[in-house]
Amino acid sequence: MIVTLVVACEIGFWVLLAAGLSLRYLARMPRTGVAALLLEPVLELVLLIATAIDLRNGATADWKHGLAAVYIGFSVALGHSTIKWVDQRFAHRFAGGPPPVKPPKYGMARTVHEWRTAGKWILASAIAIGLLQCAAWYVGGSGDISSLREWQTRMLWVAGINLAIALSYTLWPKQPKKDGAP
Repeated sequence: MIVTLVVACEIGFWVLLAAGLSLRYLARMPRTGVAALLLEPVLELVLLIATAIDLRNGATADWKHGLAAVYIGFSVALGHSTIKWVDQRFAHRFAGGPPPVKPPKYGMARTVHEWRTAGKWILASAIAIGLLQCAAWYVGGSGDISSLREWQTRMLWVAGINLAIALSYTLWPKQPKKDGAP
């Protein structure tokens, strides 16, 4: 049931996003479009409540509950930037908006961009780790929480990889090619 709900939430995210942007730009109903976009956090709340109820009803904490926590963490931390990214492209394609802003390619501006991106992924990982820890406490000492611990380890890897990427741009900033260089 939890996996189905995670999939339904992901589909719901994109349906609400498409509906909100269509109402905003195509139907010229910006307030209604924003209202549709504001319904998206409700999906994560439903998933969180369903996961807690499933665990309370005696379900063994396994990979499905970990997946739900990770999905919620990523939705909370990356949802807004995903909506903004899609909004820019939708406005450009369907409403005559300006071309989407591209990330900087070189120097300090690129380094700052990479740190912001890493920050979002680290925040997503931290939220997921926190939710996984809450689930472990909720299950208590009587249940098997090894699957939740494995998810926490994976999220530490995600955070570490993003930290390493941002650090690499700090230590070795990408520079434009010099004229005549291959």
